[in-house]
Amino acid sequence: MISLDEAVTARLESHGARFEVLVDPDAAREIKNGTFDGDIRDVIAAEDVFDNASRGDRPAADDLEEVFGTTDPLEIIPEVIKRGEIQITAEQRREMQERKRRQLITQISRNAVNPQMDDAPHPPERIEAALEEAGFRIDPMESVEAQLDEALDMLRPILPIRFDEVTVAVQLPPEYAGSAQAKLRSFGELLEEEWQGDGSWIGVIKFPAGLQHDFYDLVNEETSGEAETRIISDEDDFGSR
Repeated sequence: MISLDEAVTARLESHGARFEVLVDPDAAREIKNGTFDGDIRDVIAAEDVFDNASRGDRPAADDLEEVFGTTDPLEIIPEVIKRGEIQITAEQRREMQERKRRQLITQISRNAVNPQMDDAPHPPERIEAALEEAGFRIDPMESVEAQLDEALDMLRPILPIRFDEVTVAVQLPPEYAGSAQAKLRSFGELLEEEWQGDGSWIGVIKFPAGLQHDFYDLVNEETSGEAETRIISDEDDFGSR
């Protein structure tokens, strides 16, 4: 379940009765669109149907039976969301906008690079300032992913920006390989790996290009700067290294 602070109210009025449920706003959109494939219990704040959610009042069982043909909340909740309207307060809207704005900035800064500066990452502060300059306004009822392309289109006249991934080969000395490789393999997608006869480890890892500084900082921290790294292209042969 989610917290009450995260939930919005979905409201359906039918047959002279009102039905309200408390649901995660992103999940509510997916349920309305028919794309939700999770467990309804994970995206609601209460396994219950209300007549007035703010007061905790519940509708009569007869009303539930008449409108939905059941009194089971887990069957009714998705129907209220699909057939009803999503109610959000001004404060909820502001909070949702701010949360999604931060998520959008983080996603862009993690994945985007500056092609005019040797594919250096754009820091979050630069992304935030450019979005403000572009006048981009986040829609609290849309997912961050659905708004990403529009945000990038508005950023490109202001910032040289490209979404990219980078593939890096890493060779860890034997004395660091055991602990360091476990942390590096979880940093992105481990494409290939080899343990060498002397106990050293070679791995090829793909991750968002905007995380290069973080990646190299981690490598240096774990190996006291003794690891070897290089960016590789699709044409490189792992077995030849």
